[in-house]
Parts: sequence; C-alpha cells; structure tokens
Amino acid sequence: MSTAFSEYDGLGLAELVRRRETTPAELLAWAIGNVESINATLNCIAHKHYEEAQAQISTGVVPGAFQGVPFIVKDLGAELCGTITSCGSRAFGDRLATADSELVARYKRAGLVIFAKSTTPELGLAFTTESKAFGLTRNPWDPERSAGGSSGGAAAAVAGGIVPMAHASDGGGSIRVPASCTGLFGLKPSRGRMPLGPDGTERWFGLVTAHALTSSVRDSAALLDATWGTEPGSRYTSPAPPSGSFLQEIAGAPERLRIALMQSSLSGSPVDPACKEAARAAARLCESLGHHVEEAAPSLDMDALSTGFLAIIVASVAQAVRDRGIERGRPVSTEELETVTSIYAEQGRKASAIAIADANDAFQSAAISMARFLTRYDVLLSPALARPPPRLGTLGLSPVDLEAYAQEVSTYSPFTVIANITGQPSMSVPLFWTREGLPIGALFTGRYGEEALLLRLALALEGAQPWARKRAPRTKS
Repeated sequence: MSTAFSEYDGLGLAELVRRRETTPAELLAWAIGNVESINATLNCIAHKHYEEAQAQISTGVVPGAFQGVPFIVKDLGAELCGTITSCGSRAFGDRLATADSELVARYKRAGLVIFAKSTTPELGLAFTTESKAFGLTRNPWDPERSAGGSSGGAAAAVAGGIVPMAHASDGGGSIRVPASCTGLFGLKPSRGRMPLGPDGTERWFGLVTAHALTSSVRDSAALLDATWGTEPGSRYTSPAPPSGSFLQEIAGAPERLRIALMQSSLSGSPVDPACKEAARAAARLCESLGHHVEEAAPSLDMDALSTGFLAIIVASVAQAVRDRGIERGRPVSTEELETVTSIYAEQGRKASAIAIADANDAFQSAAISMARFLTRYDVLLSPALARPPPRLGTLGLSPVDLEAYAQEVSTYSPFTVIANITGQPSMSVPLFWTREGLPIGALFTGRYGEEALLLRLALALEGAQPWARKRAPRTKS
C-alpha cells in the first residue's frame, strides 16, 4: 500500500487512517523512507525528529482532520519541545525549544505527526534556501535551481514527494515564492489570522504570517480551519469565514469575480516574458470560468515601501542577533553569520527610530490604497515572480559580489511583498510551466480577511487545470 500513498493529499491519507486501511505508524515509515531516499539529493531536511514522532504515535494520535498524517515544520518560527530550532543559522545551532509553539500545538491537535524540520536560509532572509549551516536546497524540477525561500525546504519536500504538505511562513513572499518555484499551492493568510506565539504574537512588525505549502487546495483550507484564530495577547484577528469553515466555504459555487490583471512591476523593474505569460494564461483561464478580467494596477509609493521594508528587516535582524547573544551568554560573532545577515545586523544597530515610524506610515498608506483599489475589484492578479526559478548561487546570503546580489534580490520578487505590507491574503497558484519544464505561479491577492474567496477561486482553477498530475522528477540519491 505504501507505494500508493503518494497519490493522496493530506486529507486523503487521513481518510485511509480513519477507514483503517493504514495506520499512523505505516504513514510515518513511508515518510521516513522518502526522506532517506530523496533528501541526499534535495537537501531539504534540517533536522530529523523520528523518535519524537514515534513517541507521539505511541501515546495516541488525536483524531483530527489530519489524523496520522506525517508533517514537516520549518526550522524557523515553529518550535517543537525538546528539539533544536536553528533558524538556518550556525549562531542558533544549539537552540533548544522548551515548549511547543502555539501553531505546533494546533498541528498536533489536528492529528498531524511532526517528524522533521525543513531547511531555511538564515533567519528567513532570502528568496532562496541556501545557507552555510545546511548547504543548498535543490528544486525537484531542476536540482541546479533554487526551490525558493525562505520556505524552500518545505517546498522541496512536498514537490519532491516526501509529504503532501508542510508548514511554511511568509514575511515578504516566503510561502508564495517557493510555491511558484516548485509548482505547489501556497496561501499567505491575512495579518492576524495565524498564531505566532507563545512568546510573541507578531514578527517583523506584522509582516510575517504562517501557513503551509500544499499539493491540493482542500488541504490548505482544512489546515487553515485547524490552526487559525487568536492566542493570548493577540492584538488583532482576521474575521471568521461566513460559514465558520474554510473547507465548507470552498464547496460553494464561486461567484463571478472582477479581476484586475497587473503584468508589470510597480517599481518599474523588468519582468521576464515567461512570468508575464503565466499571469496572462491565468487571466484567460479565469475568463473561461466566467470571471471578468481587465488590466489595472493600484498606485503605491514603492520607494517608500522598499525603504520602510528594509528598515523593519534590519531592525528585526539586529534585535534577533542581540537577543541570541544574551540568551546563550556570549555575543554572536560576525563569523557565525552570513555576509548579508551581518550587514543587516550592523545597519539595524545604527538605524534611527524615525525610520521605523516612517515605515509604519508608509505601510498604512499602502493598506488604505489597496483597500480602496479592491472596492472596484475582487482580486488582483499578477505574476508571482519576475523571473523563473534562478540557478543556485544567485540569491544566497553570502554573495561574492554584493552589488550584483543587491540588484538580483531587489528585482526578483517585486509582487509578493505588497500583501505582507498591506496584510492581505495572497496565493500562488501553479498554472504555468515554461518550455524548459519549470513552474511559474500566478499570484492572486484578495481583500483583507477574504481567504475564503481566494480558496474558492483556487479550487475552481484546480478543477479546470489540475496540477497534481504534473509531478516533479522523483529524485533519489
């Protein structure tokens, strides 16, 4: 039976467990076997927690929506009690979690069996997953190319067939960038939708949220049902879906939507023709489903947003590096950090307080502008990325040529960060592959709190143009 497990999504595997056609132990053995045969090639696993997973099964798996389904959490922002969360960094390499994070606790209550952590770049700071701590994570569609970042390990694990879904997080595109690079579905929820505690309820001044990379839309909806909602100390929360369930919401007939198509970057940076075609192809598919599409774009001050985004990042990095030094009793040295991380930390230590206030003002203005724009449209459609998946060595945090790196990173993903700044839900949908066989996502961004609308649209797109049959080459060591 194990050879057929790869044909199921997460809900499908859980149904096999409920029907007693398999057991959580059998599913875990299958997933572990996948790691042992594939990870040597993809390098997507940072830590193996096989004993912890077996112990979880032995004490009894909760009969939730994903009962017995093996699951991988990112090595950043999701702590599993008694295990290391190294944040893709040598400086955090021995940092032991003393409790489950709230999101991990909710995963367990959904029945998920956590057996590994996926690779991430240092502190989640790159749109690729390359680090001095763990090396290069490779794209299952082309091992010489990046799987994206910062949730690239999660993406490689799902696209490579290890598991049907995996935890991911997103502070500037880190769910949607790897989804685009690896041909997966990736939804970034609205600000305030997901728990990030227990030690804090927001990161990067509200830019960061968490969810997953999945092979199916329904898994994403069901996992959102199992995990969303406030936690102690939450400053705000996204509104509940009308029916109370995202999975129930996607079962309804999709309404006729007004979709704005934006093909060009608002900053004026170049967009590869293949990425523009991916957006146009998605627009044509939407029109075939009865939606109205017209070219339109919001008006945003991208210079102010870019400046503000950088101010938030460098301040947050400086704080993280400082706090790690305090936590372990000795300062973090430059030699322990990637080149760019070290530069950010130094810039953050020198940053002025007014830069943070300016960033906050710019972000609020952008959120207001986008909200007004989406009174005329239901959804904004654009390319997910400005270029197809890049070759490894292009976007890593320790570049040889800093000037070339700055140019590459500033123009690679101009579309995804907007929704982090405005707090809106946004998803990358795998509808297009290049002539070379590389996936490119289409990015759909909706109104604040309206994940249900995006998920209904995604399910219709999945039904019209299924992507599960497009499988990355199953690479083995």
